[in-house]
Amino acid sequence: MLIETPSIDIDAYLARIGFSGSRDACLEVLEGLHECHAGTVPFENLDVRLGRPILLDLASLESKLVGARRGGYCFEQNTLFAAVLSALGFEVATLEARVRPPGAASVLPRTHMVLGVRVGEKAFLADVGFGGDGPLWPVPMDGTVSSQPGADLRVVEEGTWRVLQSGKGGTWTDLYAFSGEPVFPVDYEVANHFTSTHPRSTFVRSLTVQLSTREARYILRGRSYTVKREGAGECRELSMEEIPNLLRERFGLDLPDADLLRAAGEAPS
Repeated sequence: MLIETPSIDIDAYLARIGFSGSRDACLEVLEGLHECHAGTVPFENLDVRLGRPILLDLASLESKLVGARRGGYCFEQNTLFAAVLSALGFEVATLEARVRPPGAASVLPRTHMVLGVRVGEKAFLADVGFGGDGPLWPVPMDGTVSSQPGADLRVVEEGTWRVLQSGKGGTWTDLYAFSGEPVFPVDYEVANHFTSTHPRSTFVRSLTVQLSTREARYILRGRSYTVKREGAGECRELSMEEIPNLLRERFGLDLPDADLLRAAGEAPS
């Protein structure tokens, strides 16, 4: 679905992500915005773990991700990013995807939001809401390999679907599949409700906070903290006492200790 040009405080958003370049609707700007957003606005599910509603209207997203300097997951991140791109003059389509985690034995529901962005004659996949495994820069839709920190990425056709794949050493792994069918805000509301409230949702059952930069991918899942750098990775189990400082110092999430510890606690029964 092509989104209408929204009303959004572009100056505040650009200050939030630390972007000070041109505002022209060109590929260089798209790449710069994508990288800055992915490196400063953490992928996180603290509110889900705290039982707070996940609101997808633009005013709520600006208040949370920009004003309060929080993060969010795909529906929050990509809804805000789509609004910014549209306001800057980019042609943006909102799409849905089915995630394909390693070892999945069945088809999963469409619970991931991605964006299609057209720049001139070329179309790109943009996604600032897939966490540490997601693209740092937009990926061409025509199958061209995009060399990115940590892995190559490409979009390939699979019947009527397109699949984002990650490649290392000549081996390609599916990340998610998406189609070009129009997706409306109500579709995201339904998927967002499942993802943020259903007891089987991974976002309900476990804390995750992630951030991607050129230098490293920082990934916290439960108490397992992984730092992936080019050609290497470190992983260790954290104590509960370490989590609040990590969330503040690495991810910029400055909430009360009680909230951070509750979000990192055991999965609800």
